[in-house]
Order: sequence, then C-alpha cells, then structure tokens
Amino acid sequence: MDIATPVITLLENYSSEHLPAALVVVGGIVVLNFALGLLGTFYRYQLRPSVKLTKFGKYAIVTGATDGIGKAYALALAKRGMSLILISRTESKLQAVAEEIDTKYGSKGIEKTKYIVCDYSNFDEKTRARVAKELEGLDIGVLINNVGQSYRYPRYFHELPNDEVGALIEMNINSTVWMTNMVIAGMAERKRGTIINLSSGSADFTMPLLAEYGAAKMFVERFSLSLDAEYKSRGVRVQCQVPFYVATKLAKLRKSLTVPTAEAYVWMSMRWLGYGGVVQPFWLHAFQGWAMKAMPAFITDKAVMSMHAGIRKRGLKKDAKLAAVGKKN
Repeated sequence: MDIATPVITLLENYSSEHLPAALVVVGGIVVLNFALGLLGTFYRYQLRPSVKLTKFGKYAIVTGATDGIGKAYALALAKRGMSLILISRTESKLQAVAEEIDTKYGSKGIEKTKYIVCDYSNFDEKTRARVAKELEGLDIGVLINNVGQSYRYPRYFHELPNDEVGALIEMNINSTVWMTNMVIAGMAERKRGTIINLSSGSADFTMPLLAEYGAAKMFVERFSLSLDAEYKSRGVRVQCQVPFYVATKLAKLRKSLTVPTAEAYVWMSMRWLGYGGVVQPFWLHAFQGWAMKAMPAFITDKAVMSMHAGIRKRGLKKDAKLAAVGKKN
C-alpha cells in the first residue's frame, strides 16, 4: 500500500488543534519508511548471502558470451561450479573462451564447455530449432540473456537504416523472448531455475535519439517482471538487470568511478543472482538512477537530448569522413 494513503487518512481525522501532533506522527512515519528502505538496500548490497547456483541445475547458458559482460559471466559461473553452454556468432571466439574456462575450471568437476554458433541478428525459425535441439534434455538451471545491440551512435529514428531497425528488435527482444521460451518450461517442470535478462538504464528514462533501443530495453524489463510474478510460485525466478555504462569493447568506454569493468560488474552481480525483480547490482549505478529520478523529467530529458545530440554530431562527421575515403578508393 502507498504510504501516502494512511498519512492522508491520519490528517483528515485530526482537528486543527491536533494538527501539530499529527504532523509529528506523519514525519515519524516518513522517517521510518526512509530508514527501513535504507536498511533494506544496505542488506541487499552488503549482507544478503549469495545463492548457491548449482542448486538450480547443472548447466548455465550465456548468450553473447565471447566479450564484455557475457564473457565475465561465463567465467564467474564456471568458477562457481556451473557447466557452461556459450552462444555467440563467432566460432573462433567461442572456442577461445571455452578453452579458457576448461583450462581454469575443468578440474572443479564441471563438464567440458559446450558452445553453439548463432547469429541473433537473424534468429529465424530454422536457427531457433537448431539451438533448441542442442539444448534438448540438458539440466539447465541458469540462463543469462546478455546479447543485445544499440545504435551505432544516437540518431533520429527516421535516420536509422531498415536493417538496423530490424536488428535492434531481433537482438534485444526476439533473442530474449525465444531463449527464455526454450528453457523456462523445463525449469518450471523441475521447479528450479533462474533467468537473468540484461536490459539497460535506458529502459527507465526517456531516450531521445535512442528511442527504439530504450523502448526495446523497456520491453525486456516488463517482460522479466511479469514472468517473475508468473513463475516464482513454480520455483523459477526471473530478474532484469539495468546497468548504466560498463567498460567493454562495445561501449568503447574507459573504467572510471561510475563505469566498472565487466569483471567488476559481474562480481557485484553474483550476489543478486537467484532473486527476481529489476535490479542494479553496481551500487553507483543505483545511486545514479535514484538521483536522475529525483530530478524533474523536463531537466533529465533536455540533458539526455543534449548529450546524445553531441554524440550524434561526432558520429555523422565520422561517417562523412569514411564515405569520403571510400569515394577516393
């Protein structure tokens, strides 16, 4: 129940001479609510024990597993005793990551790492059937839906080529929906499993010049929340993570106070696996989100538009230079 409801009722039941006392009570309720929220946040970030992931099943699937957050997740899960199924589009990279996992953690009793070559930008019926066949009969306990794609740089929606419009839907929405569809029935039947869907902080704010990306990530968030409510009574938890910037090759950002490495992000996120809801495992990202939501929307919208417009300008300039070089050649 919204805390405002009992507060309003309390004020309505007090006469004017009792109003000062009522305000003291109201202030106490607000302070108590804030303190409890703060304690809950501290517990979740610092004290709550990590879930033993092998209780969900033998195998963990990681999509987009050859770089960045996906690779960091694969290594972290193997370290905790999960056998891995890696899915990405480049076989040579998949082989390299699988070899690294087997070399580091093969002695811990995990199975030899499996991998599936799959280009999620064209996740058609034939490809889905092939992937599902590879996963058939396996005791899958964890699914990390990490694969995704943003704009090459911020642009007005009408400036996006048709292939990019389609790829954004395929990579961010269809991949998550169909991979979840492949494993959740088995998890529900076994009454154990957890699914982690990687979204973005973009899902929680208006994203001018990244409209389709922000909307796609918002879909992932709502899809995850609804599935968690749908399946938690059957032993399956679905979580959506909404990080801000992480230092990866794709993001082309350097590590900083508010930009963790993929390894640091995943290390913090392991405490959150096995629980549901929409979460920001890196606490400074959570603080950033709280601060942005505290500001009036017209201020954040204008700030985001200004930032994205600057990046767009540089991106257009770079494309123009590349086009000029191409004409010369």
